[in-house]
Order: sequence, then C-alpha cells, then structure tokens
Amino acid sequence: MSAKLCRCVFLILAIAAPLLVPPAAWSMPEFARRYNLSCSVCHDAFPRLNAFGENFADVNYKLPNWRSSNTLNLGDERLALPERPPLAMRMQAYVQAREGEDIDPVTGFTGNDSDFDFQAPYLIKLLSSSPLSENITYYFYGIFAEKGGNGETVIEDAWFRHGDLFGSGVGMQLGQFQVSDLMFPREVRLTFQDFYAYRAAGLTYDRGVIFDRGFGSFDVAIGAVNGNGITDNFDIDSPGYRRPDALFDNDSRKNMFGRVGIPVGRVGLGVFALFGEQRTAAGVAGESRGTRNADKSVFGLDLAGTLPNGRMHWYAQALWNDWEDFLDAAPTQDFDWFGGFAGVDYIRNDRWSFSLLYNYAEADDFEGTGTIYEGIAINSLTFNASYYFMRNLKAVFEINADLLDEERTAVPPFVGHQTKEHYVLVGFDMAL
Repeated sequence: MSAKLCRCVFLILAIAAPLLVPPAAWSMPEFARRYNLSCSVCHDAFPRLNAFGENFADVNYKLPNWRSSNTLNLGDERLALPERPPLAMRMQAYVQAREGEDIDPVTGFTGNDSDFDFQAPYLIKLLSSSPLSENITYYFYGIFAEKGGNGETVIEDAWFRHGDLFGSGVGMQLGQFQVSDLMFPREVRLTFQDFYAYRAAGLTYDRGVIFDRGFGSFDVAIGAVNGNGITDNFDIDSPGYRRPDALFDNDSRKNMFGRVGIPVGRVGLGVFALFGEQRTAAGVAGESRGTRNADKSVFGLDLAGTLPNGRMHWYAQALWNDWEDFLDAAPTQDFDWFGGFAGVDYIRNDRWSFSLLYNYAEADDFEGTGTIYEGIAINSLTFNASYYFMRNLKAVFEINADLLDEERTAVPPFVGHQTKEHYVLVGFDMAL
C-alpha cells in the first residue's frame, strides 16, 4: 500500500472515530409505520432480512391485517386505498480512500485519480410499496442521486406481483427486477462491496416476468426477460409517423431462466440456469455494442445456511458462463469464464454486525484479446463492521483488499488489472 494511501487511511480513521458516539435519532421505515412494528421484526441487522422478513417478502409484503392496518374505511370492499402515500427513503454518505483509477483503454491513465474522496451523498433512494388487493402488490424505487450522478432520476426495481394466479398457488411478478434476486438479493447485503459475479454475468436489472411456486420443500421459479437491461427503448416508426408507443426490446427472443431451491439439512441449496442472447462486443477494446446477437448460457449453484447459535449466517454462489461468438473481432470463438463469491455475516448483538465477503472471477479465455473483458478477473476480500445507532441508522466501516496481481502495460490497449483496487470506507447508511 502506498505511503500516500496510508496517510489517507489514517485521515479516514480519524474521521470515523466520532461516528462511534451515538447522536439523537429517530426513524421508522414504511413497513414498520404501516403495521406499528419495530424494524427488528423483519431485519436482524438492517438491511439484512431475518426469517420473518424473508417470509414477509414471500407473502407479497403484507400481513394478514393489511387491510385494517393500511387502508381507509370508505365503505367499499372493492377499494383499498392507503391512508397516506406509502413512501420510504434510504440515504448513504461515505468517505473513501482507494487506489483505483480512471483508465481509458486507448489512451491510458486519464489523470482522474483521487486517493481521498468525499462520496456524500453516495445514494438517495425513494421507495414505495403497498398491497392493492388480496393478492396483488406493487413495489418500486427511484434513485435521485447515485455515485455522483445528481440531477437525474433512475427507476430500477418496479413491478407488480400477484401471489396466487387463478387460485393455483403460482405467483407472478411482472416488471423490472434483478434476475439475481432469485439467489441472493444485492439490495439486502451488509457490505458496500457488491456481489461482483452478478454484475459481470449480466444478471442484474432487466424487464420481464417470473412465475414461482412451492412444492413441499422445493421452490421452483421460471422466468423470461428481454435481455438488454432497463435503459433501452426503440421507436415504432413504420409504417406511420410519430407513433406514441415504443419497443423495450429489439429482439423477440427472450432470455429464459429458472431456479430450483431445496433445503438439505440446515443448508439451503439452489440450482440456477439461464439461456438467451446478448449483443456482441465490437469496436476498439470491445467497448461498443455489436450488431449481432450471440448465444449465452449461465449455470449457477448457490448455498446458504445459519449456524446453530442463530447469529452467524453464511452464503456462497458459483456461476459458470458460456458466451458464444461474443467478440466481433473473433466471431467464431466461444468464451467461458467462472465467477462467484462467498460471505459470512455475524450479528453480534443489536448494535454491531460484522461481514466478510470474498469475490472471485477468472476470465482466462479473454486473456490477450485486448478487450475490456480481460478485466472480468477479480480476487478480493472485504471486511465490514457496522455500528447501529438506531435500528435504521448505522455507521459503516469497510476495508477491501485486492489480491489480484497488477498488470500494468506501457502500450495500448490498457485493459485488464492495470491498478490495485484497495479501499477503506467509512460513512452512514439510513432508512426512514
């Protein structure tokens, strides 16, 4: 670790010390307000869900008394209006010291390099959810600021869910969601560091539908998504002029996926598969989207469990990826790569939680292609400690060690692991 970064780490630790003195605070997120319950009913350490919280999500984010607790009595059984707009907020602010730099694949280091960075606000999010009928619930959130992107609003999760289609016991979710939520929802992890393999494999936000049902101890889910994320849309401009509608997908073939989950003793085991297409990579260093659709497949195995003391939770994910004919520069070559992660969350008490997260990915098939996909490789270990001033307000301390060898090059393309990605981070995370 460089001397400059060491000085920044010292400064961050000095800033972090006052965070351990609890300020006066009071907060109660929307579900707690609605049902007059503490956040601890659903979270053993916000945002991590406990068993009750997971069951609450499984039953469409509602309790049996949802109508009497949540809606106005208007004398109309076919109208369920909340007493007030169901809104909640999440906000994060951090100070971070790190070694990562901004690198252009063609020109190299851009000079955007801050070893000490005030990342505040890092995230401001508005959330809303409410039952609309006995079986239908909606959920969405909008991001007002994220990673310095002020002045723009992005909607990520946004879906309707029917909990019991035609009395069959089959649930259906329609809208925008993360495919990876079938395994481990990224939004409820305790670490600032992400589950990297999901991002690299393209298993995060997309538009589509999921059908799910339980069969005894088995849980089965199948779904389909557009396969091109949630940012694109395409004009409908033939045969007419200025048509008011738009396409959200430019290819009728959808990405199909599914997961089967089963408990094995005290361990939850899941098997996942996805088959579909993605746009090829083109242009310099593979940064542009090509004009061809190439086949992709993903196979996953996920495991999770809780130790008998009830305080330590562990989880692991493995993903095998096959991207056929992916690079326009090598149209007959297939690329296989592996990624995964493993973590442990220890909930010491209602004030402290601790987490370890290990991220790993190898992309040897991309080695020497001169594309940004050489950078899929990762090998990092993250430690997180969170102190809870209140149920919904915590101070976060996190340190990430980059275990991958640095591969600096003197000539373009500047791809792969050009710099280390160590960081130390402190800050606040709250829900209201």
